[in-house]
Amino acid sequence: MGSLTHLSLLVTDLDHTLVGNDQSLHRLNQILDRYRQTWGTKIVYATGRSRASYQDLVATQSLLAPDALISAVGTEIYVGDAAIPDPEWVDKLNVNWCRERIVDIASRFADLDAQPQSEQRPFKVSYYLSPSVVAAVLPQLQELLAQQLLDVEIIYSGSKDLDILPRGGDKGTAVQFLRDRWQLDPTQTVVCGDSGNDISLFKYGKERGIIVGNAQSELRLWHELHPVNYHYQAVAKCAAGILEGLTYFRFVA
Repeated sequence: MGSLTHLSLLVTDLDHTLVGNDQSLHRLNQILDRYRQTWGTKIVYATGRSRASYQDLVATQSLLAPDALISAVGTEIYVGDAAIPDPEWVDKLNVNWCRERIVDIASRFADLDAQPQSEQRPFKVSYYLSPSVVAAVLPQLQELLAQQLLDVEIIYSGSKDLDILPRGGDKGTAVQFLRDRWQLDPTQTVVCGDSGNDISLFKYGKERGIIVGNAQSELRLWHELHPVNYHYQAVAKCAAGILEGLTYFRFVA
């Protein structure tokens, strides 16, 4: 067998991707901590959670401190111990974003049920939407937003969560932003996910991608429709699936 590939950056979703298998999470943490000390490997969490909700999770799970947190489905980036979102990222998302107009348009759809205020963020408008009406509601919503010249991205995941974001404000673009800033090689970068709001992690660049074994149908279907040799569908679930994928790509022996 050849030597291990250098891992420069690992980006992972949290719920049902990194978190969900305590034994495998412990082993993965040990490996990543060793790589961080040996190679300077950077660790980034990319979650749909708000920063406050992420901190709630940290209180119950053994997680390594990340080099950056991508939260609110990609719309907020916190680098290191920063308590406020990265200002350069904020400036990028602010262009042509009009939250009030988006909320007004969405209010015309009775099937869109606003998520709690804690999940509403400056660059994220979030609703619950039943999968039984997605096919009817989504095209109409997209059309109305386009008519108002609102250049947004709509992400539906978990058969319930609908998020409206600025165009280019998703997890995948946030990863590209950080990787470019840190000047890291995409072939030495790994992204991991399980749901629809993780699809953007796999859409851009040529990062090695790991889809965990418990991935939801929307991500599995996307993977089937966009097969590439640098994406891997694991059998194992959660952190065990990440370890399986890291072994497949020769980042772990």
